Amino acid sequence: MTEARSGDTVKVHYTGRLDDGTVFDTSAEKEPLEFKIGAGQLIADFEQAVVGMEPGESKTVMITSDDAYGPHHDEMVLQIARHDLPEGLDPKVDQRLQVRRDSGETFVVTVAAVSAESVTLDANHPLAGKDLTFDIQLMEIA
Repeated sequence: MTEARSGDTVKVHYTGRLDDGTVFDTSAEKEPLEFKIGAGQLIADFEQAVVGMEPGESKTVMITSDDAYGPHHDEMVLQIARHDLPEGLDPKVDQRLQVRRDSGETFVVTVAAVSAESVTLDANHPLAGKDLTFDIQLMEIA
């Protein structure tokens, strides 16, 4: 059988879990994820885990936070007054919002906390600071 190599387009099924077993993403009950190994579309260690696998083969790989979405940066968490929010916005914890800087640049934040007076926004990736475990099954080498 042929093994997956860098440059190959592959299809995989996967389940991503956190250390506590919480599933944060899965391709179960969906089409397999298709990507080109080495193209930088996914976390590099995820792509590299597929190298050497044969269709039908499964493996589990743990990727540290530093090699996934990086550490959680406290300086990317800010608290703003509720009266500074757009009128009519009723933020909820875990809600994702798009924020525009004065420069016109936009970025996504997650609502981390809400009180009567303020809202805490987190601009870190939701998986920053977390080690990730993936169960991967190679379905096909295209």
